[in-house]
Formats: sequence, C-alpha cells, structure tokens
Amino acid sequence: MAVAAQSEPALPPEQTARSLVDILNAFLAETRSAAGPVITATLDSLLERDLGLDSLGRYEVWLRVEQEFGVSVSDDTLAQIETPRDMLRALLAGSKRHALAADVVQLAGDTAEAAPEAATTLLEVLDWHVRAHPDRTTITLLEGDDGHASLSYADLARDADAVAGGLQRGGLEPGHAVAIMLPTGREFFAAYYGVLAAGGIPVPIYPPFRLAQLADHVRRQAGILESSVARVLITVREAKTVGSLLRGQVASLARVVTVGDLLEQGAKRTRVPVTAEDIAFIQYTSGSTGNPKGVVLTHAMLLANMRAMVRATGATPADVFVSWLPLYHDMGLIGAWLNTLYRSIPLVVMSPLSFLSRPARWLWAIHRYRGTISAGPNFAYELCASRLDERELEGLDLSSWRWAFNGAEPVSAETMQRFAARFKRYGLDPNTLAPVYGLAEVALDVAFPPGRRGVLVDHVDRERLAVERVAVPASPWDEQAAAIVACGRPLAGYEIRIADDASRELPERHVGRVEFKGPSATSGYYRNPEATAALFDGDWLDTGDLGYVAEGELYLTGRSKDMMTRGGHNLYPYELEEAVGSVPGIRKGCVAVFGIPSATSGTERVVVLAETRETGEAERAALVARINELAVDLIGGPADEIALGPPHTVLKTSSGKIRRAASRELYERGLVGVRGPGVWWDLTALALRSARGRLAQWWRNAGAIAYSCYVWAVAAIAAVVGFVLAVLLPQRAARQVWRAITRGAVGLTRVPITVEGIERVPNSGPVVVVANHASYLDGAILFGLLPARFTFAAKEEFERNPVTRIAFRKAGAFFVERFDGAKGVEDTRELSRLAKAGAALAIFPEGTFTRMPGVRPFRMGAFVIAAEAGVPVVPVAFRGTRSMLRADGWIFRRGPIRVVFGEPIRPQGRDWAAAVKLRDAAREEILRHCGEPDLASGVLG
Repeated sequence: MAVAAQSEPALPPEQTARSLVDILNAFLAETRSAAGPVITATLDSLLERDLGLDSLGRYEVWLRVEQEFGVSVSDDTLAQIETPRDMLRALLAGSKRHALAADVVQLAGDTAEAAPEAATTLLEVLDWHVRAHPDRTTITLLEGDDGHASLSYADLARDADAVAGGLQRGGLEPGHAVAIMLPTGREFFAAYYGVLAAGGIPVPIYPPFRLAQLADHVRRQAGILESSVARVLITVREAKTVGSLLRGQVASLARVVTVGDLLEQGAKRTRVPVTAEDIAFIQYTSGSTGNPKGVVLTHAMLLANMRAMVRATGATPADVFVSWLPLYHDMGLIGAWLNTLYRSIPLVVMSPLSFLSRPARWLWAIHRYRGTISAGPNFAYELCASRLDERELEGLDLSSWRWAFNGAEPVSAETMQRFAARFKRYGLDPNTLAPVYGLAEVALDVAFPPGRRGVLVDHVDRERLAVERVAVPASPWDEQAAAIVACGRPLAGYEIRIADDASRELPERHVGRVEFKGPSATSGYYRNPEATAALFDGDWLDTGDLGYVAEGELYLTGRSKDMMTRGGHNLYPYELEEAVGSVPGIRKGCVAVFGIPSATSGTERVVVLAETRETGEAERAALVARINELAVDLIGGPADEIALGPPHTVLKTSSGKIRRAASRELYERGLVGVRGPGVWWDLTALALRSARGRLAQWWRNAGAIAYSCYVWAVAAIAAVVGFVLAVLLPQRAARQVWRAITRGAVGLTRVPITVEGIERVPNSGPVVVVANHASYLDGAILFGLLPARFTFAAKEEFERNPVTRIAFRKAGAFFVERFDGAKGVEDTRELSRLAKAGAALAIFPEGTFTRMPGVRPFRMGAFVIAAEAGVPVVPVAFRGTRSMLRADGWIFRRGPIRVVFGEPIRPQGRDWAAAVKLRDAAREEILRHCGEPDLASGVLG
C-alpha cells in the first residue's frame, strides 16, 4: 500500500499561513538564479499574474503543500484557487490526505473475444456491443483517489439515444455540426454518441479549466464555432450564459444547452441513415482558434486507423487502458476511448485535472486496475520521472504495463531514459516505452514501433544534420552528437516518404518533409479550401514535419514551418529551446526560438524569446551571454536577437505546445524587447553564405536530374544493343553477351558497388540463390554477378510483352505466375525438376518490391524447390538499391550499394517443415545485412 506523506499537523492558522508562503517562495526561488531579485509572495498575490505560475506550476506547488501538511482537497477546489489565500482556505478546510488505493481491481476480459469487424460506422460498433454484451462495463470513471463509477455498453447507448432525441426535438438536422465543450465525464460520452445518433457532426473543443477564465475562454471558441457552422453548443451549466452571448457573434449558433437539458426533454430518437463516408467528427488542431483548421474524419477513416492500431499492438479484451488524456484531443478521444470501445477493452479514465493535481494517480490507477496500455505526451513522463515523492510510490507495481505510448509532442530521449530508470524498481519493463507518431490529419497514428523494443535512439552528427540535412551516424558518447528518438514504422496499409522541396523522394538518412498515404488520410479541412490545397503534395499529405528514415524507422527533426535557414544552415528550434529553458533564471518550457526573414539579407535572423523574472541589468546581461554560449554550441553561432520578456510572454496552445508563429508575430510587432541595430557587413556575409547554401542545394538537385538522364540513356542503349544481339545470337552466346552488356552498363553508371562473399556460390551443380528485392537494380546487378549458367525466375507479366519476352528468354529467364494459384504450383514443380536435373536458379522470393523500406514476406516456392531437390540455398542481401531508385520513380540518386552473399544453407529434409526452416534461415541472414526492417514479423504485441 502507498502511505500518506504525513499526518496533518495541529498548527494555528497564522503558522499554517506562514508555512504556506514559505513553501511558495521556496518554489519561486528554484526558478531564478541565486543572484536574482527575491520575489516575495503574499497571501493575496495572484498566482498567474503576479507570480507567473501556469497550470503545471500551480499543481506543483500544491503537491508540495500536500506533502508538507498531509491534507487533500478535491480537484474542483484546486482548479478554482487564484491566490495563496485561496490555498490557505482550502488547506484549512481540507481532509487528511489518504493513501492512494493499492487494492487490485480486475476488469480484463477474454483474449479470444470477437470484434465488430463488419461494422462500417461507430454507431454500428456500439450496436454490436449492445447485442453481444450489453451489461459489460466499457468505461470506469475515476473520481478523486477512491471513488469510481461504471458505464456499460447499454448505459452508453441509452444515454446517446436520449441526447439524440433532445437534439432532434430542438431542430438539429442530419449534417449539422454540434460543438461539445465538456470535461471528462459521463456527459461527454453521451454527448458525442448522441450527436452521431442524431445524424449530426461532433466538434469537440476543450473546456475551461477554471471558472475564473470561463467568459474569456468561451469567447475564444467563437472562431471554431463559426468555422464549423455549429448549430448547437453542448457545455457545462456554468457556461450557458456566456455561451448564449456568442449567438450574436456566430450566426449559425441556435442553442446553448447542457446534457441535462437534453435528457430532461425526454424526446424519442428518430433513426437517421448514417454511412461510412459520413463525418464522424471534426478535429480542430491545437492553437487553431485564430485561424481554425478543422480536420474532416469520416467513420471509414476512423475505423481504418483504429483497426490498424489494434493489429499493431495486438490489443485484446484482456488488456486494460488507463487514461487521463483530454477527450477533446485525438489522443484521448480516438486512442484511449474509441479504440477501446471498438475492441471491448475496459477503459479506466480520469480527468486531466486529476492527473495534474496529483500525477501519481496515473501510476496508481495502472497498478490498481492492472493497466496494460496507457499513453501521454512527453511532459507527463517528465513529470513522473522528476517530480514525484518516493513516499507516494511505496508499494507501486507497474509490472502489468506493456504499452506506454509517448506522442503528441517531441519525445526526449533523456526523459524516456530517466523514466525507465526510476520506475524499473517498481516493475516497469523498459521495453514498455513506445514513442509513436501521428497527427490529426491521419485520425491518430501513422507510425508505431515494431513490437515492445523500448526506446530506439539515433545519435547523429549535429553539424552535418544542420548544414547538409543528412543524418550521419555518430558515437553515442560524442557530446556534440544529436540524439533523435525513433517514432516507429508505418502501420499496415500506410506509406511514409521523405520529400525535398521539389516533391522528389529523398534517400535514407536525408532530412526532408514527412509525407504519408493511408486509408485514414483526411480529405482536407472543413470549409477551408486554401488550407486543404496546401495540405496535399500530389497524392501525398504533407505533415508539416521534417524528418528522415533509417532502416525503415521514422525520425523527426522538427517542423518545416519552424525550421530556420541562416548562412546556408538549416536550424531546428527544439534543442536550443530545451537548453535555454534549463538556464537558471529562465522559465523552463517558456522559450520560443524562431527565424525572422530579413528584407536586406535574404536570409533569416535567429531569435530567442525567453521568459524571466530577472529585472536587474547585470543579471539580464548574464542571461543573454549564457544563451549565446548555448547557441554557439548547438547551432554553430550566436543568436541574432535575444529577447527577455516577463512571464506569459511566450504564447502556447491549449495543450502547452509553444506557438512559435504567434510568438514571432508578437516579437515582430515590437511588443517584446528591443530590436538591436543590424550590422550591414554581418548581414551581407550571412546573405552570401545563405546564397551559397541555396545554390549548392539547387546544384545537387540539378545534378540528380542530369545523372538520372545519363543513367537512363546508358540503360536504353544497353537494352537496344542487347536486344538486337539476343535476337541474332543463339541462346548460349546471348546469355554471355547479355551479362557482359549488363556489367558494362552498371560500370558506366559509376555506382560504388561492394560485393562480399560471391565465392560462396558453388561453381557447379544445382543451387538456389535467393535475394531481397528493393529495386529494379537488384535484378540487373545479380544478373551481372552470377555466372551464365543461372536461370532467373521472372514474373509472368514480362512474358506478355513481346520485347521483354524475347530478351528475357534469351537471357535464360523462366516465367512464373504470381496470382493464379494452380499455375503457380505447376511453375514451382517445373523449377523443382530443373533443380533436380542440376540447374542453378536465382529467385526473388518477395515476388515484388515497393518504395517503402522493408523485407516483405517470402513466398515458399524457392524453398520448397530447394528442399525437394535437396540443393543448398545461398541468401543474397542487397543494401542501398532502394535509395538509388525507388519504385514508381525515375530519379537516380547515386550512392553506395552493398551485395552480401551468405553461406550456403543445406536443407534438413525434403518436406514442408524443412522448406520453412530454409526460408527462416535465409531470411535471417538477409535481414542481418540489408539494413531494412522485417515486414513479415506479424502482430507487434
């Protein structure tokens, strides 16, 4: 059991007040340098305006108060605290702090239970569950430290029908948008499904955390309400009056109601047709209230993404998801709730305020309900790793946790390492930690780690990353190396590519724009054609993120709109922001780094905007000097401008992300700091360096095009000459000629090819050579390397074209059918007869290749042939050919190619089991050398 921090001391109110102010001042002192001015808090200081405490700061102070006095108050009370005097009142009225519950509650169900695979809408999903198990608990709502309430599938359906009836009685028609501004609770779930059941479009927007901000908060939602043409706003009772005032600003808004209002009407729901292509909800992206962008997500898109995630995790009803994530955000709405609803996984949910007021509640909920899946942004893991008192964790057991997703903001390798180290002694398996990547435009996630492998960190040369936009591996012990966390590989059915500014796909480890395709890709932004047009790059969706791919893993380096260019260097803000935030005197998490275009230099000025409470000239000068030292270390030169502002200068989104564009606008309007005079010669030098960098980039792109034209010309000439000679010469001579021409053509491309182990291929006798297939180059290179005695298996499609049919036959190809099962079996038997007769065969067991990295599942034909004929298999691994020429592309990017021939593997029998062992052994050897992920590893759980 966890124990209470201390018993409540019997102190008089005056002494309690002094102790409270001492705790507050001690906390404030930690955020400034030792030489800084002392800011003394009084009982009537405003926590936000006077002391600069944001939400996290307020909750951090209260954690210390709880630990000191052993007193607990409700989350609602804590949310309304505005001054230390309010804290004192709450403290004196509070109850003795209880230990967090450690008794275990079993919620999990049967692993083998079915799922609503045939459902085409979220409404059909709920209907399926109501028919299958109406009384099963789907949601457990936590209330404080001990209380909880349960919601069954039948309860949810009844609530939804009642809300739908109330909406329809009030005039809601199918296709009308309904804004939902509710905190986590039963009313939110009822409202969301009720809107769907009425044929409406749910638009979740975040609720106010404190009633003191209610009026301002509601007014700031007018942009979203207007963008979505919302007809109804469902909110809390306290917001009804303020919400009604919005009807004058939002012409479409007809009603402002509570869930209670709708339930009281007692109207019966009229069923309306809802299809897979209808909108399931509109997700407004963080920080978009000024220029709202609502992502359109249909039922089909949501279900496609949810099913892909369920398959990737291997989640079953035997799992339990524990969440504090806000339901107005896709990570909480889709990841925590709709996913678990779909797969019959029990959901244990608490409000974000409950987590923030006492973060240990998250971990104890996992302990108590034996949670197996949970998620949070990086700051949540940082909070638990660095802020919790060990006394709160006594008896904690996290051994049930098997998926700890980290997403929605940049993932810190250091945070992950510290979290794993601290909670390992509480049963946490480090392999549980799973950074993921997603965005609202794909519903939720597009990349997952391949199984429970823990955090994968790539250490790269920081200078080359900035200058050349290439992620060159570096030693983990190199202090100048940048540590970048892998976000996983594309989910099944999804594709990711890295593109340059000309929309050309880049090779591995080259930084560019992250783009994706997939079944849940949005069709665009709601009623915003301009933003929709900017979202698409042909058939691909531009995420706005920058990153690179290495061995099939996605690594993010920043946001394209946040990237700065100075002197030809591409600079990213995150690392410098984090470093500056750690400087004593600077408010952590309150730093924005951005670029300002210069009209005179053609480059960008790097600006650091940081919050501080320091007012002394000497102290501020010391901060500027220290920030510049960090800038020199991290971006290769000092910042062009450092602006120090008071608390709350740096603008943030509702979820706490830095709003760099808005902060930049604040700076450009002259509202922060003083802009220093430019130095003409320095700007000229910067302009020249920038021009040189851009010219070099243009030259590289032009060079790639020119090189591609050259390679295609060589290939065309070789093909024509080879075809003519193949027609004129007998087959034996044609094989020799074709190989000579192929070797010559490959040599003329001047591609550096390293070949290892070719001596392992037997000089005579039957053998089956199998290779991974990443590009059309594989066949040409392997054809040129192997002796003329080899027969290559080629796909039957080449036989349909008279030119390729003649050429391939003269080269010794055997055409095989890939799609007709009966014909494929007959082709396998024929090749087996050839092998038994002493033939040497070359086969690509993947059958085909795609643009995405990864070794696809191997077809069994080659290995059945080898086993039945009793001949050895020689595995061949190609590395680098996919980066040189990708599927469906024509641009060649010259780079090193490595071909590794493995040791011959002899079959241990002639049956199917022996063929399977051959396949697995060959695949393992190829994966060791090809540098690409295994795409046939199955379920990742």
